[in-house]
This record gives sequence, C-alpha cells and structure tokens, in this order.
Amino acid sequence: MRLNDLDERIVHALAEDARRSYADIGALVGLSAPAVKRRVDRLRAEGAITGFTVRVDPAALGWQTEGFIEIYCSRNTAPEAIKQGLARFPEVASASTVTGEADAVVQVFAADMRHFEQVLERIAGEPYIERTKSVLVLSPLLRRYSQGPPA
Repeated sequence: MRLNDLDERIVHALAEDARRSYADIGALVGLSAPAVKRRVDRLRAEGAITGFTVRVDPAALGWQTEGFIEIYCSRNTAPEAIKQGLARFPEVASASTVTGEADAVVQVFAADMRHFEQVLERIAGEPYIERTKSVLVLSPLLRRYSQGPPA
C-alpha cells in the first residue's frame, strides 16, 4: 500500500507523538478530528500503521553504552536464522541484513563497556557467526523514527 500525501502527514504527526489527539492532528493537516480518526482506523486496518508505542531513552533504563556490531556469517546462513539467534539477546535493539562485506548490522545497548563486551562475546559465540566487527557510539546525532523508514 502506498500512502497519499494526507495520510503521510497524519503518520508523521503520530510518529512524532503517538498520544497526539485527533483534533490536534486534524488542525495540522486540515481535517476534522472524526476524519482523522477514520483515516487512522483505515491505516491500521490496512496494515500501514502496525501499532503505537513509546520511545524510552535507553539511559533511563540503565543502558549507558550503545554500539553497532557487524556480523559475518558462515555460508548459506539464512536471515531467519540470524533473526532467531539475535532475538534471544535483550540488549539487541535492532538488526538488519545489509549489503557489503558484513551479513548483518546489529544495534546493541548495554549498561557499560564491560556489559557491551560480554554481549559482543555472546553474539560472536553463535554457531553461524564467523567473525564480528564493532563500533561504539560516542554521541547520537539524529534519531527520527523508532521503527522502520519514514512514511
């Protein structure tokens, strides 16, 4: 499904603040509150909006360290196998298969450097992983969307 311009503006407003009222969104996009509600209901029914969530600062949960791990897998490792393996790690915030040399990139949050190192060692110990390469985040510069690409 492809969103039209009005639906896109509604989705962006919800992405900024999912608790925003239909009246507030309507004022932004030029519709009445009931019209916005109907569109949101339709977008949910069609699967364009998959849910509503809260964004939490990881530091508020004690996760002070963030890093990215490139993983390099043995031949013929299916993306589903990678997903299943990484899903067991609560420290993994996101994981994506990628182009280039690495097979996937994994975003990890940890309490501190030692915790990050332990997570890295556990991930590297998965049977389908041949090697890893990691980088630590010094300062996040820009974060817009909690899930997936912009609408």
